[in-house]
Amino acid sequence: MRHQRNLLPIVGLLTLLSLITGCASTPNGDPGDPYEATNRKIYNFNDSIDRNVLQPVARGYVTVAPKPVRSGVTNFFDNVGYINVILNDALQGKPGQFFSDTGRFVVNSTIGLGGLFDPAKEMGLMAHDEDLGQTFGVWGAGEGAYLNIPLAGPSSFRDAPGFLSALLLNPLTYLNPIVTLPLSVVNAVNIRANLLEATNIRDQAALDPYTFVREAYRQQREFRIYDGNPPGDGFDDYLEGDGDSAILRIY
Repeated sequence: MRHQRNLLPIVGLLTLLSLITGCASTPNGDPGDPYEATNRKIYNFNDSIDRNVLQPVARGYVTVAPKPVRSGVTNFFDNVGYINVILNDALQGKPGQFFSDTGRFVVNSTIGLGGLFDPAKEMGLMAHDEDLGQTFGVWGAGEGAYLNIPLAGPSSFRDAPGFLSALLLNPLTYLNPIVTLPLSVVNAVNIRANLLEATNIRDQAALDPYTFVREAYRQQREFRIYDGNPPGDGFDDYLEGDGDSAILRIY
């Protein structure tokens, strides 16, 4: 499932960068996480917002919005952000996937009534998940330092620019804020509602949820960069499912 982007992750990224530039790297058990002290504080902040605000609102939304309505909302936001996927298909040198995803976008934007429905799936045009961070990975870029971005969650120096590219390629970005901001709120609530069933996985999986999320994020990103066939062993089966994708989007 594709991650939807809006202004909040961009603001969070700027906030994080301002914090880490003023913090010296502190020794810890993972050289890939030199800003762990700051990352943990941001993780706790995100977790608090999620538990006290997003989860209650999402549960209320599920109560009043039937599943077909939520599916239509999900389809719409997935489709409107799909130009980002198409561009990264091209940048990664995947012509077959590029044409398939372009066809998917055209079909769902027209026959699918602006993306509310997904007739492209019935035509065999399956959805893909590509972003700028994956493109950098395909080009050979290392992940760089691990980051936890306020209001957005796990990222890295390699993946963080993807927030900006997704924002710039989303047509909703260029609408009047009177339209964009309410739509962004609806999108955030809808995403969180879709992930309610996965809420407890993180807490049940590890004594240290922060470390669990960090390692799951890293493995999931490499899994996606290699299109499900990463080199070597050590990649857990759960990375193929939605459970950990849900955790990473929440935290």
